[in-house]
Amino acid sequence: MTEKTRYAKVERKTNETQISVAINLDGEGKADIKTGVGFMDHMLDLFIKHGLFDGTIQADGDTYIDDHHTTEDLGIVLGQAIREALGDKKGIKRYGTAFVPMDDALAQVVVDCSNRPHLEYRVPALKEKVGTFDTELVHEFLWKFALEARMNVHVIVPYGHNTHHIIEAIFKALARALDAAVEIDPRVKGVPSTKGLLT
Repeated sequence: MTEKTRYAKVERKTNETQISVAINLDGEGKADIKTGVGFMDHMLDLFIKHGLFDGTIQADGDTYIDDHHTTEDLGIVLGQAIREALGDKKGIKRYGTAFVPMDDALAQVVVDCSNRPHLEYRVPALKEKVGTFDTELVHEFLWKFALEARMNVHVIVPYGHNTHHIIEAIFKALARALDAAVEIDPRVKGVPSTKGLLT
């Protein structure tokens, strides 16, 4: 990481997956995604582009079993990379919120780069699958992301009918909320906390 570019690259290798994530928080929305899980490729591409990050995300996992391990580990490594790219968090706005509509669905995501991980997931019951993707993995991904990024992440979907639209709205709103939270505000001196630290 340099003073001009908040960048990190994190890799994770287990017997189940090999994951590599490189992210630049001060990017232009350039994405290179190949995870072996088609639906996550789509969601992560949306995340990078709508957050105006630059990201390369590669995964090789045991998808012959199912998509669980790969999706879970993607949340872990992406969270770790964003946490590392943020560094000491000096000058950031810290909080971000976004409402994103996707046809019939509306998602709100609120984040706090607080160093206190928590996921609040208030989403109506989804159909079990979108294509071959198990939709319960959305919660798994978001929980691991919040845990490893050490953020509060609140996901609220007040309404929506189409499961694909609901999930897509969530990922777009997460991107927009995070972009707002990590933005540098020249009025912020040090870290935005009365405690004096967010690490």
